Amino acid sequence: MSRIAYVNGRYLPQRDAAVNIEDRGYQFGDGIYEVVHVQDGRFIDEDAHLSRMERSLGEIRLAQPMGRRALRQVLREVVRRNRITDGLVYMQITRGVARRDHGFPAAAVPPAFVVTARRIPGFPASLEGWNLRAITHPDLRWARRDIKSVNLLPNVLAKQAAREQGAGEAILYEEGTGQVTEGSSTTVWIVDEEGVLRTRHLDHAVLPGCTRGALMELLTGSGIDFEERGFTVEEARRAREAFLTSATSFVKPILAIDGESVGDGRPGPVTRRLFEIFARHVKGLPSNSRPGAAA
Repeated sequence: MSRIAYVNGRYLPQRDAAVNIEDRGYQFGDGIYEVVHVQDGRFIDEDAHLSRMERSLGEIRLAQPMGRRALRQVLREVVRRNRITDGLVYMQITRGVARRDHGFPAAAVPPAFVVTARRIPGFPASLEGWNLRAITHPDLRWARRDIKSVNLLPNVLAKQAAREQGAGEAILYEEGTGQVTEGSSTTVWIVDEEGVLRTRHLDHAVLPGCTRGALMELLTGSGIDFEERGFTVEEARRAREAFLTSATSFVKPILAIDGESVGDGRPGPVTRRLFEIFARHVKGLPSNSRPGAAA
């Protein structure tokens, strides 16, 4: 069965879906995107993703294509038509079609809005095998990384650099200070030498990850020492534990950075506990219950 996409008000076989060559997203990267994880038919952290999408639109002065209620209906219809239980829903909104000119179109044009969906494996049953190795890479992106823009060329190059070195992610850092910002497509966390869980504070240098935000809320009452505080590449290399979060990484351990083991080279106790806590969140279970327990 052909995948189905939503393109500017129409549901189409994805092989027939197309955008105009003068779409400003294609010409300038003048647009934003968002991704939502679907698990057992549930849209995980949907409100957070839609709120971040609305914020990104506001930051680039782009009108919303429709209200949130209508948008939810479109997302569910795309998932239904693609018969997806576990997967990802991708949304992209651009400033629309206009004669190529760097400035905004003189006359307002409708934003272009596309939604696609695809299957992915469900949430992993355990951490065994759910891990990766990372490299470090200079952060070459623009100054407004808090906007989920479709301008992803530096991210693409960093991810490719990681793959060419046999790694799964590139940890980005600011040249000169060595301060870690985030991964090429993830949020980076460490358990430092003192046993404190840390991730960088939010500012224009990093994307406000929705999985990051959800995990921070779930930390309440966990007894885990946590600080929203940045760290350097050297601190990451000396950390007891390190892991990534994102809508597709969930909570994914980093076993090595630049070829050197993190801690003892195995997922640590804090990462394991957070994986279990987030698994309950994804399954819709109370945070104080264990996976498989009655809700």
